[in-house]
This record gives sequence, C-alpha cells and structure tokens, in this order.
Amino acid sequence: MASDAASQVNVGALSAIFDDSKDQIAQPIVQCVQIKPLPPQPGNQERYRAVFSDIANYVQTMIASPEINHVVTDGTLRKGSFVRLKSFQANSVKGKKILIILDLEVLTDLGEAEKIGEPKPLEVKGEEEEMPQPTTISSNGFYGSKLQGGPPQKPPQVPSMRGPSASAHPTIYPIEAISPYSNKWTIKARCTSKSSIKTWHNKNGEGKLFSVNLLDDSGEIRATGFQEQCDMLYDLFQEGGVYYISSPCRVQIAKKQFSNLSNDYELTFERDTTVEKAEDQNDVPQIRFNFTNIGDLQSVEKDTTTDVIGVLKEVGETSQIVSKGTGKPYDKRELTLVDNTGFSVRLTIWGTSAVNFSVAPESVIAFKGVKVSDFGGRSLSLLSSGSMAVDPDINEAHRLKGWYDAQGRTEAFTSHASLSSATNTSMKTDQFKTIAQVRDEQLGTSEQVDYFSLKGTVTYIRQDSTWCYPACSSEGCNKKVTELDPGQWRCEKCDKTHPKAEYRYTMPVSVSDHTGNLWLTCFDDTGRLIMGRSADDMMQLREDDPTAFSEIFQDANCQTWHFRCRAKIDNFGEQTRVRYQVSSAKAVNYSEEASRLAEIISSYHLS
Repeated sequence: MASDAASQVNVGALSAIFDDSKDQIAQPIVQCVQIKPLPPQPGNQERYRAVFSDIANYVQTMIASPEINHVVTDGTLRKGSFVRLKSFQANSVKGKKILIILDLEVLTDLGEAEKIGEPKPLEVKGEEEEMPQPTTISSNGFYGSKLQGGPPQKPPQVPSMRGPSASAHPTIYPIEAISPYSNKWTIKARCTSKSSIKTWHNKNGEGKLFSVNLLDDSGEIRATGFQEQCDMLYDLFQEGGVYYISSPCRVQIAKKQFSNLSNDYELTFERDTTVEKAEDQNDVPQIRFNFTNIGDLQSVEKDTTTDVIGVLKEVGETSQIVSKGTGKPYDKRELTLVDNTGFSVRLTIWGTSAVNFSVAPESVIAFKGVKVSDFGGRSLSLLSSGSMAVDPDINEAHRLKGWYDAQGRTEAFTSHASLSSATNTSMKTDQFKTIAQVRDEQLGTSEQVDYFSLKGTVTYIRQDSTWCYPACSSEGCNKKVTELDPGQWRCEKCDKTHPKAEYRYTMPVSVSDHTGNLWLTCFDDTGRLIMGRSADDMMQLREDDPTAFSEIFQDANCQTWHFRCRAKIDNFGEQTRVRYQVSSAKAVNYSEEASRLAEIISSYHLS
C-alpha cells in the first residue's frame, strides 16, 4: 500500500513552488510527516503547523484557514497521511521556506504510511528575505533558529502565490487567515468605515493617522495609516469601495479599545503597501453585523461595543453639550429604537450625523459599532468609528419590518431606563444561593439576567494578565488605554495621550462553599476590597518586590465574603457559556449570617 501511495506523490513539487524556472504542479500530492498545534495565544483561533514531504524535500507549513482546522481536530489529517494541496501561498522567512495552507484535501483512499524516503529541507538559494517582525508576538521557534552572523540581505522579489485564481492579481488571501506568520499576501476587501484624520501632539512631536475597517467573505480587520501613509491613502479609500491591498503591511495584536471588530489582529500600512481600487465590486459583501437584541442589552456589560437593529420609534431634536475635558461643543440627537422583544432603548448620535439626520420614523435602522452605557438604564451611543444603514436588505430588517407592520405599532414597550430602577430594587432582595443551587437552577441560561447573593470563600485568584487592565486616568472614563511609547498612553474615547495609566481590577476569582466551586469576575471596587489595595499599587509592587506581590495574592485566599452577583449568557467565538460577575461584595456579618441560617433551619422544621 505504501508503494502505491508513494507513486502518487509529486516528487520535486515542493522545490518547484519556490523556483519559477521549474514546471509547476497546480495541486501537488504530498505526505504529512509531522503535525502539531502552534503555541496558543489568548483569544486566538487554534492554528497548526504541519511538515509535508514530496519524498525529495520537506517544507514547514501553517494551516492558516480555520475552515480547514477540522481535518486536524477530527483526526482526518495525521502523521503519515497523504494530502492534495489545493490552495497555498509560498513564503521565505528568515531564509526558511514555508507554505501558508489555505485549502487541502486528505486523500484517505491512499491510507497512511511511515515517512517515505529521506526528504531533505529545501535549500536556501540566492538572497534571503527579511520578514517584518512584530514586537508583541513571538514565533516560538516556528521558523527555526535565527541565522548567525552576516550582514542584512536585500529582500528578493515578491514570491509567487499559487492557487485557483488566474486573475491579474495573485491568489487572494482571506482576511480571516492573516496573522503575523503571514508574509506576502493580497486581500480583496470592502472599506466599510473610514475615520476622519486624527492628530496628536506631545513632548515627542506630533503626527496624524486615520483608520479603515476592511471586510471580505471570511471576516473583518482594521487598518491604520500614519503620517505619510495617511497623506497617500486617505483620499483613495472611500466607504463602500472595494480594494486590493498587498503586503508589506505590519500585522499586530488588535487594540480592542480602538476597534469594534472581533479580529485578533490589525494592520498598519507601510511605505510599500500597495492599495488598488478593484473594478469588480460585487463579489465582496457590503457589511457584517453581530446584533444584540434590544431586550438583551440589560445583560451586556457597560462600555461594551456591539451592533443593534430596530425600528425608529422617535426622533429627538438636535442639541449641544460642552465637553468637560476639552471645552468643545458637540452636537447630539437622541433616537428611540424598538424591536420585537418588547423593549425600547435610547441611542445617541453625534456631530454631523446628528445634524444631518433625516430618517423617517418607522424605518428600520441597523447600527454597527455602538457603545453600551448604563446612564439612566441601558442606553447606546454611536461611536465615531461606527455606521448606520437605513432599511438594509438583510433578513433581520425584513423580519422586523414585518413584525412592526403586523403588530408592533400598537405594542407598549418597556424602556431600559424604567427597567433600571426596577432592577436596582430587585437586587436589594437578591436570594441567597449555594453554588450547587446556582448550577442546578441554571441561573443565567435564559434570555434575562439572573441576580443572586452568595457566601463564598476565595480559593484561587489568577495572577496572569487578566487580573487588571490599564485604564484612562481621566475622571469617570475608565476606558482601556494603549501604550504607544514609554510615557504615552492613548485613550481613544477621550482622544488624549496620558503620561501614565491607572490600572483597574478585572479579577477572575475562584470561590467555594460546601456545595461546590464557581469562577466569578470581580471589577475594581470588589478587587480593592479583596486585595486590600489598588491595582495601581499592585502593579508597582510587582515591579519592586515580586515576592511581596505574590504573597498578597496568597493572603487573599481563604477569605470569606458575601457576593452579590449576576449571571448572564456570554458568547465567545462559537462557544456559549454563563458568566458570573460580582456587582458588589462585603465582609460577612456573622450576626446577620446566624439569623439567616436560623431562618433556614426553622423552615426545615416547619416543613
């Protein structure tokens, strides 16, 4: 069987991929001689490294498309399998030749075999190509050890890209597959949002930037142009337009506080980045939404960015407010949206969008990129990077229009503002639950948020990067900030750069009672109570005295508290889970606790 399979392998095909002077095989058959996962990064899609052999040579590859990860996870692709490479991209990184696999087929009819022959690594010929190295991500040895000695080499011409496309452009790379491991690529994407040009001034100088959101069939990604790239590309990009964008282009971890997209990465345009308007505009989707129903907004955490769709019930007049921080006036207009959950919500739009708003009531509007606030109950605010679409041609809009025409006009709606006061009252009388009761009663699994109180003992607090975050130091902001340079922390919400961040708690805490264990998320007030000091102090202590830092975490264990909690559904990727958040906490009052236990005992006696 192995000899039959060996006869199907295209010997020399891998070498030809990297050498245009040789005859190419469009979809070569190779053998998988190794496969293993790449080191994971928090929140990222799982990625796999595979080594493929054509008997003469072997090459390292990365399976870059999540759509084909299943061949690894379901066991179809294993060491010894035979594979047809259907679409891929050839790269040379630090002198190491690698393939980015976009599509493949496991030839199960050929079975499996021990490694055939003694394949050798592809030799590096000519000059080596240097890949821009992200400062925030390590390749973890994926590309092999660093080359020793020698002057920097001049990059070669762009490597050829293989695949089914025969157009003037090379194989189009899906946005979903872009990562710091990708080198040469071209995407075809629609610009769904373009920011205004923003400027900054600080002690190190001044500059300007703009950002665009890019969309294709596979996903979305944010791209930013600074200084010269801002001048060159700003007028070229138009909202709604479709563009070919080709590397070099820096890929880095996404700054979530600046973006409403779910991609783990973002792009920065570089001097040699190529942007070209596409003639065919119809093969790229218009926009992608991830809607939250208006009725579910009560369970969405404050300051979260989401998308929402509703029927426009009321349109307020334009008014102005003056920013306390800058003293600048801002135009605003408040809209009221309703949907078939029976709830209404207030949504604020700003600036020229507010002044020029002329949408007729009873229209369906889809908003992308709205911030959730708890001011006067749950309310929404359209971000500067957000957008709105009136009566969009999507299923959600058609369903809402049908519902409103049939019955919505005559319905009475519950506003989140009125719900807020009712919720605050109900929280005062939250029922005490054991951890077993929380699980058995499946609190948080319905569409509504469930509130409960719990007496629990802290058993473990994570000390990884999730226990706090750098926040804006402006009063009342608390938005996450990003360190651009030492002593420069950027807040997108305030449009300011601060000399330092103010760290705030977001601690995952494991608590136990006599019935079980539960993970709770504690925010800043609760974190200060449990730890006995601010997150800012803890960050400084971690630098000054790591031993004392760890001891404080240890001392916080075995302490018992009364927690007031809420349970709600949380969607992460394709997984749905219940998240338990602490609203407040206090030390156990043993007199009150004794009375509570006595009442429980009495209820058993009476029954």
